[in-house]
Amino acid sequence: MDCFYAAIEEREDPSLRGKPVGVGGSERRGVLTTANYEARKYGCRSAMPVFKALALCPHLVLVPVRFDLYRAVSSQIRVIFGRFTDLIEPLSLDEAYLDVSHLQSSGAAIAREIRAQIFEETGLTASAGISTNKLIAKIASDWHKPNGQKQVTEEEIPAFMAGLPVGRIWGVGKKMREKLTPLGIETCADLQKLDQIELSQRFGKWGIELWHLCRGVDERPVTPDRTRKSLSSETTFSENIGDLPALIQPLRTMLDGLAEDLAKSHPDRVIRSLVVKLKFADFHRTTAERAGHRVEPAVFEDLLTEAWKRGAQRAVRLLGVGVRFEDPKESEQMEFFC
Repeated sequence: MDCFYAAIEEREDPSLRGKPVGVGGSERRGVLTTANYEARKYGCRSAMPVFKALALCPHLVLVPVRFDLYRAVSSQIRVIFGRFTDLIEPLSLDEAYLDVSHLQSSGAAIAREIRAQIFEETGLTASAGISTNKLIAKIASDWHKPNGQKQVTEEEIPAFMAGLPVGRIWGVGKKMREKLTPLGIETCADLQKLDQIELSQRFGKWGIELWHLCRGVDERPVTPDRTRKSLSSETTFSENIGDLPALIQPLRTMLDGLAEDLAKSHPDRVIRSLVVKLKFADFHRTTAERAGHRVEPAVFEDLLTEAWKRGAQRAVRLLGVGVRFEDPKESEQMEFFC
């Protein structure tokens, strides 16, 4: 979907159209969850602190998040997908992989029809990428945004990949680019010059995967039943909290909400570990984690203390709590072999 949250807000309030809109933080200390295309012209983007976005675009219109509304619209879109295939792998509320290889119509024709139905029934535009695998389809989906689509055939993949910056490959973030740049690697064509042995020596198993990905090789299937790996909650404080005891009550309140969400939405999942996350006033962050099978406030308080000490007594601007789940398949195998 195109700027999904912002597009919904513009649909609900047409007076926002044509204005730079940021959805997320309703105050300067928050973080944007998304920004519309008008706001992006000024450099605003998702995950950007609101105060930075306002510095770039002082007339940015801030709209608070309404996840219930976004989930409802996402469900509408999921129904539309289901008219064409059952092989749907959601990535988020506004992104999904669809496997339509079993249908007689071309992928491009199906994408056009899906996009048309989305617009007719929700008033929102969508963009699509069509190719033989998930890697290429995901990259192509960004090619003609907003409200467009791009198809990359199997024959076109080598030329398509060769010209791409290595940063377009999933998993190649800032730190990885910093490792590749000194080697003279800026594009996938540059990366293709290294053989598997050299990539393996430099980056281990990830190097072997890079060898395949930079050539557009991705054998991951579309998996309809993606199992959630974690559940978490976080809050950004209106004012930095400068001492550890003052974080205890917010922690306990968040744990109550986490326990409620677990009981309501994931009552059968086995918890593998407990997690506390802190972001400090200087935006450095740390995560403390410990094995555990239930939400125990005492353990979370110990994790909070551990994370706090790493910050060298810096003030805290964000607190997060969460759990990581065991993989159900791993749990079944362990039970069988025990």
